[in-house]
Amino acid sequence: MDISRRKLLGTSVLAGMACSGVTAAGWGAPGAARLSTSRKRLLLRHTWTIARNSSDFKENVFVRLERDGVVGWGEAAPNVRYQQSADETLAALARVRSLIEAGDWFQYVSLRQQWERAIPEESCACAALDMAVLDWVGRKLNVPLYRLLGLDAAQAPVTTFSIGLDTPEMIKQKVKEAGDFPVLKIKVGTANDEQIVGAVREVTDKPLRVDANEGWHDKEQALEKIRWLQRMGVELIEQPLPAARLEETAWLRERVEMPILADEAVTRAADIPRLATAYDGINIKLMKAGGLQEALRMIHIARALGLKIMLGCMIESSVAISAAAQISPLVDYADLDGNLLVSNDPFAGVTVDRGRLILPDRAGLGVSERAAG
Repeated sequence: MDISRRKLLGTSVLAGMACSGVTAAGWGAPGAARLSTSRKRLLLRHTWTIARNSSDFKENVFVRLERDGVVGWGEAAPNVRYQQSADETLAALARVRSLIEAGDWFQYVSLRQQWERAIPEESCACAALDMAVLDWVGRKLNVPLYRLLGLDAAQAPVTTFSIGLDTPEMIKQKVKEAGDFPVLKIKVGTANDEQIVGAVREVTDKPLRVDANEGWHDKEQALEKIRWLQRMGVELIEQPLPAARLEETAWLRERVEMPILADEAVTRAADIPRLATAYDGINIKLMKAGGLQEALRMIHIARALGLKIMLGCMIESSVAISAAAQISPLVDYADLDGNLLVSNDPFAGVTVDRGRLILPDRAGLGVSERAAG
């Protein structure tokens, strides 16, 4: 790829805002700034089980940026699959504190490049910084981020509600609890997938999407399971085979009608071109991508390659979910329910009405702290 092409792909669509007159020059020199961090244990309503592990809580890290009396919020949701932890995230944020506090937050494109060079392996920390800076910019300008991006909140898609692995009876109960959601996402990737999906089908005929989380390791087994899932009314499947098995996934794709989406196989924009021959779409998550700016780049590259796009999440509070929701009008599918799976969300933001994402008409990410109690 030539230099001009790399520069094109490396420029966020958000950079256009820097040419609109909304720059540091219009506001004077940046005032005194403060970056603070905190750790919060998010308690899950049900034990969360997928093909590789189980959890009753998640340790997430929150970033608070303040300057000129305006506060921006960000969130990091470290995931063991990507070798990240809350301790490592906090340490990474501490390493770039002086860089962020001295930076001009209206110059967020170049500032993001600086912090990613300083902490290149810490995508969750980068995601938290990215959303906090953009939240601050939106609040400073008193406009929701989706409006700054030129998006229509009414085009936000329906989000699935995720059902983790469990006993058949608990799965039935979870499905009933998700009665307001028109589409469900079912975790599979185990030896008893037929029992799991069968339990779901005993209590609902809603459209289903499934996620194997790399749980199947044999392409012939995956082929047999996907053909069975098609007969059970499943619309699509995420990551049926381990991320490294690109050739086997391409073999699988040639033999099934169901769309196959990459999840663990795709983290950044640079991953997408090589996946286009093996997958029908990608699942973008802010925590994998390193923030909204990279997620936007991924959306446009995926579109150019004719891929479908899902916007997903980890177990997150309303901060990160609301951040992802700001760009949801650009995607085909949403799986932004991480905040709905926890019982002690410390923030309020995006809401859901019969599965439809309702973006808050408030500045920035539109989030606010809940009263302690």
